[in-house]
Amino acid sequence: MMKTLKIEGMSCMHCAGAVTKALGAINGLRDAKVDLEGKTATVEMSGTITEDMLRAAVEEAGFELVGIE
Repeated sequence: MMKTLKIEGMSCMHCAGAVTKALGAINGLRDAKVDLEGKTATVEMSGTITEDMLRAAVEEAGFELVGIE
């Protein structure tokens, strides 16, 4: 399953790396690609990952998850 996360607060490659690392720590996440300019992250994951888990990972990295598509 693929989802696109809309993330606020990222301003540099370090920020994008922090989000990638945080999402990558979620068990069952297959891939995460962060687009700094677009303020998004595209994730490929198993069905056992909830939106709350994604939100918690982004927020723990210090950013705000403002939408999931």
